Amino acid sequence: MRAVVLPLVVGIDGSAESLGAVDWAVDEALLRGLPLRLVHASLWDRYEGGFPRGESAVNGSAGTFDRLVEGAAQRAHRRSGGAVGVSAVTVTEEPVSVLLDEGRNASALVLGSHGRSGVADLLLGSVGLAVASRADCPVVVLRGGRPAGTKPRPGPRIVLGIGRPEPPGAGEEPEHRQPAAAVRFAVEEARARRVPLLAMRAWRCPAHEEAEHPLLAGEPARHHARRAAEALEAALRDVAPDVELERRTVEGPARKVLLDASHGAGLLVIGARRRDGRFGLQIGRVAHTLLHHCACPVAVVPERW
Repeated sequence: MRAVVLPLVVGIDGSAESLGAVDWAVDEALLRGLPLRLVHASLWDRYEGGFPRGESAVNGSAGTFDRLVEGAAQRAHRRSGGAVGVSAVTVTEEPVSVLLDEGRNASALVLGSHGRSGVADLLLGSVGLAVASRADCPVVVLRGGRPAGTKPRPGPRIVLGIGRPEPPGAGEEPEHRQPAAAVRFAVEEARARRVPLLAMRAWRCPAHEEAEHPLLAGEPARHHARRAAEALEAALRDVAPDVELERRTVEGPARKVLLDASHGAGLLVIGARRRDGRFGLQIGRVAHTLLHHCACPVAVVPERW
């Protein structure tokens, strides 16, 4: 029985950012041997504002939506030289629910950094933030990307942010746990692209610890640095040797450490904890900051707790 190959799903809205997402997804599909699915939710306009070619949400017709989707599909075919299977669909629903539903049967969701609202590029559109915060699959947001239509630069590394260790499940021994989903995703990306993987763990020493132990200058900091190195090693213990892996612990706020590392990276990967039974946005401050300000594309990978 053949294994089911889940597609890369791209949310398109007619903006230049969503066309850039199509280009990125085509290149990714070629690397990983995946089909591509282009999805347009025709009520997207209510969330991001504006409409292509002078149309409006009120007078936009089915023909307008069909041309938008058809144009994106033709673009994907041209870029892949016909080597990637492409399907496309328009759904007359609001975009967040459409994309979340598509994500249940996707390898990943790919979105532009913001929609057609004219908001500055530093900000992520409301659709992208909601989807990245709730999706069941990895969500790639094209931050700081190359201009649409250009080919990827060779050789940029993948950066992986390692957060707090995930607690073992019931009856599960720590040494028998599988690698976290974000680690697996980052390793697969580095392997497919044949680029190095830089795994990073930020740490900080609370000021009160140094103040309370003036005779032990430097000891609290060394303790936190050692714990960070141990957490990093534990998260990466099952990474196969065929991936070029660099481990790095850095003192400082995780948001700043990872933002600095994103310059010159091809992709930054972080995990986002998902707790069953909880509703609303499930995304931490670090991921939120990176989605708004990162200098390269960001992959938010859900981690079930």
